Amino acid sequence: MPRYLLFSHDGFGLGHVRRNSLIARSLVKLDPAAEVTIVTGTATQPGWLQDRGFAVVRVPPLLKDPDGSYRHPQRRFEDVLAQRAWVFNAAVERIAPHVVLVDRHPYGIGGELRVGLERARRGGARLVIGLRDVLDEPVQVRAELNGAGWDGVGELFDAVLIYGERALCDHEREYGLALTPHYCGLVAPDPAPPSPRIPRQLVIAAGGGADGSATFELGLGLLALRPRWRAVALAGPFANQWLGAHGAVTDRVQILQNVHGCAPYFASASALVQMAGYNSSAEALVGGVRPILVPRRNPRREQAIRASRLAAMGLADVVDEAARPEEVAWLLDRPRNLDADTVARAGLRLDGAQRAAERLMALATEASLQATR
Repeated sequence: MPRYLLFSHDGFGLGHVRRNSLIARSLVKLDPAAEVTIVTGTATQPGWLQDRGFAVVRVPPLLKDPDGSYRHPQRRFEDVLAQRAWVFNAAVERIAPHVVLVDRHPYGIGGELRVGLERARRGGARLVIGLRDVLDEPVQVRAELNGAGWDGVGELFDAVLIYGERALCDHEREYGLALTPHYCGLVAPDPAPPSPRIPRQLVIAAGGGADGSATFELGLGLLALRPRWRAVALAGPFANQWLGAHGAVTDRVQILQNVHGCAPYFASASALVQMAGYNSSAEALVGGVRPILVPRRNPRREQAIRASRLAAMGLADVVDEAARPEEVAWLLDRPRNLDADTVARAGLRLDGAQRAAERLMALATEASLQATR
């Protein structure tokens, strides 16, 4: 029975654990005998994380502030790191994984995974880093890769998976990544069953919702300009502040919080206004809709870079957070459908979860064979 341990630090939003959950589902789908455990620092309970196909272990959350630093709401940073290290190490000891996949930060936020990873490696596990398509401005990423947070990664880890394509972001050329990566394609849910688009339906989405006010306000402003349109606002679990101020906007707006996935709503939309986070951008492409992206530009430039590149590929339109509805409304009249052939011609694959799972399965087989020699 192959055993997999997937870790995500989850300091802001849900993107990291969302990717891990999609990969976990693919692992179980490809091999029902697989034992998959996700270790996560998210403080929320998204419905899609409550899956009988895999186990979930939680570590105390560390939240990212606008300046990029991390904190716990009540406890000392060092104490929380120590508990996260203990929980992760205990999971490694209990599960004895064949493969450990760490999303984004190889050793965790503050090095808390180091002891557990070394323990897993001594037990024969293969260690893998998973990185999203775009990380940040190249100068920032190069400095990070040359810093203490990546020291010794080339010796300890066996593989790097890029949840994207070289055509979108070349991690070796732009970031100076030392390990040769394996590009999996975008990690996204399976396409929803084909259904007709709902005429004059606008979908507004802002990821977890913590910093999505500008996107929600733009979407509502567009709706005010189009009296025959209706809107669905997908408010993530961190959108409570915005919801408190706009809980009953108008009878033309349906507000949904903590949905199991955006793709079905995107697939039925006539138009989509959203931020440019990894997961919602991938789900827009899966849903076959050319999104109107409203990227945030702080604390990282990741969304702005992703949005501009998707626009250059002909897969999205991009507007500034400060854009007025009157400047954007004309885009609602442009063709918003995006067929799979167009995405493929741009060089993007959307089955990254399965491809990542297949690579992890090959590594698990390697580890298992080595253990029997």
